[in-house]
Amino acid sequence: MPGLYFEDFTIGRIFMHEIRRTVTDMDNMMFSSLTYNPAAIHIDHDYCAKTEFGKPLMNSIFTLGLVIGLSVQDTTFGTTVANLGMTDTVFPKPVFAGDTIRSQTTVMDLRASKSRPGQGIVTFEHVGLNQHDEIVCKTTRAALMLAKPQ
Repeated sequence: MPGLYFEDFTIGRIFMHEIRRTVTDMDNMMFSSLTYNPAAIHIDHDYCAKTEFGKPLMNSIFTLGLVIGLSVQDTTFGTTVANLGMTDTVFPKPVFAGDTIRSQTTVMDLRASKSRPGQGIVTFEHVGLNQHDEIVCKTTRAALMLAKPQ
């Protein structure tokens, strides 16, 4: 299904995204490496064995990207002009390799762009949940979206 245009969204609409993703240790190592994040809590199993978690934590920015990415096919695929920002991002539970993440999205607000005719701003709340239905990530994202072609 292609992404939705600005006019296709309604405030309060909830998307329960079908695609889920089990995260791996390699995801964590690669993402941390690609983003130059050498934090031992993500990449050093020996160090992590001595922490309260006992194993590496998934990089939270990877988790954030995954939660938003899981929403794209149902909402913004091919119709996003740009992400405008994310606010109120929280990670209430840790994510570990082997966890399966799913995402749900609620449309929080809509407004036509004042400076860009044919476009509008959609505010989404994205919630990421693990296989135990625990919230692992929540964020509010503003996206500049295409309006339907005339």
